[in-house]
Amino acid sequence: MKPKTGPVRACGLMAALCANLLAACVTQVPYERPPAPVAATFPNGVAASGSKTAVQIDWQDYFNDARLKTLIDAALRNNRDLRLAALNIEQARAQAQIRRADLYPSVGIGLSGTRTPTGPGSASTLYSAGFSVTGWEADFFGRLASLKDSALAQYLASENSRQAAHISLVGAVVNAYLNLLADEELLSLTRQTLLTREDSYRLTRLRFDNGASSEIDLRQAESLSEGARATLAQLQRQRALDENALVLLLGQPLPTGFDLPAAGSGSSAGAGVGALAQPLQPAPVMAELPAGLPSDLLANRPDIRAAEQQLLAAHANMGAARAAFFPRISLTGSLGLASSELSGLLQSGAFAFSAVAQALLPIFDAGRNQAGLEAAQASRDSAIAQYEKAIQVAFREVADALAGRATYGEQLRAQQAQADAEAVRLRLADLRYRNGVASYLDLLDAQRSLFAARQAVLLTRLAQLQNQVVLYKVLGGGWSQPARN
Repeated sequence: MKPKTGPVRACGLMAALCANLLAACVTQVPYERPPAPVAATFPNGVAASGSKTAVQIDWQDYFNDARLKTLIDAALRNNRDLRLAALNIEQARAQAQIRRADLYPSVGIGLSGTRTPTGPGSASTLYSAGFSVTGWEADFFGRLASLKDSALAQYLASENSRQAAHISLVGAVVNAYLNLLADEELLSLTRQTLLTREDSYRLTRLRFDNGASSEIDLRQAESLSEGARATLAQLQRQRALDENALVLLLGQPLPTGFDLPAAGSGSSAGAGVGALAQPLQPAPVMAELPAGLPSDLLANRPDIRAAEQQLLAAHANMGAARAAFFPRISLTGSLGLASSELSGLLQSGAFAFSAVAQALLPIFDAGRNQAGLEAAQASRDSAIAQYEKAIQVAFREVADALAGRATYGEQLRAQQAQADAEAVRLRLADLRYRNGVASYLDLLDAQRSLFAARQAVLLTRLAQLQNQVVLYKVLGGGWSQPARN
């Protein structure tokens, strides 16, 4: 009777087709990038025509101060946080290589001996030596491939995290440098104010000793003088703290011979009256930057790219969790020589070959695979939320920096005009007091107001410069490929 091969072949083809379809269902779950949960444009995002974007301007070109470039270069070479980020990349790269190696069989050379009882008081012994493959999993349903994709995404996320750390470090060094410049200017202003108030106190003391001034005027002058001295001590402490913060960012002491620009270029000399020049000069000159669109941040911000790679890793882990529901097929085999005598294994051993395939389909696991899938889905949903939050935080940072760019210029102009007016007021109050027309209280109030106005100008100028640095950073500027030795 002729065997019925047709139905058998049909069943085999159907089984193979079903296996392929199941594998496709597991391994080809499409990834869809979540929509950006922000507005389509930035507020105050009008840019100058013809200007380059932040990512197109290297930090060496954006900051023109030679001292600052020296500091940034030292920080990029020695900062420990950046070094840890680089080591995290190496670790993630090794993990990705391990997952990739799981796709291929591991071949080794082995020697084994087996003793099997054959009857009462007797046993047979078999020695074998050769190449062996143990427990290689044939990845028909994409479990290992999904784990490999997850490890690769983790590696790419660590690379993007390093770029984000690089950009943050550049911005932090620039801001620390600007803080030191502002400290020097504030110290110079405070020293000049202290000299002015000490002169005023000596004059008031002389007038009091000669009966031309009251003790109230004397104590008011003394109070202002001591107040300026206390402010000077506070600023000296702040300057030391800011220098310590810069040293930590650099990862080393300040470079030999490093010196800040001479302070006081923006302050008038003598008694502290007259117009106040532009403070914080010299300072890094930075070009205007176009804001672009929020969608540009997805490509320009490495922290957003890192968050998306984490999402891709979670998506791949979910594929691996799905594959756990399908059969796991493993292969064990050996190829070599076999002999009943260990001494004659290599001389007279017979050729031996063995192959064992095993397919294990989970039937009952007390809900382990289902729980694994639910955990992977929750991890994926968490990664989506983190990715969307990264976009929202980036949008907010850019919007804040643009708001600062739109308003700091007018604020600085107004405070500069106020300081100029207070300087004129002090000169007139001093003249009126010397001629006995105004009280000493009017003169003291004018001195306090001028000092506060000049401090406000310096701090506003500092905030304006630091806002430019922040805008450059949050738009993705500051990254440069490290030089390879």
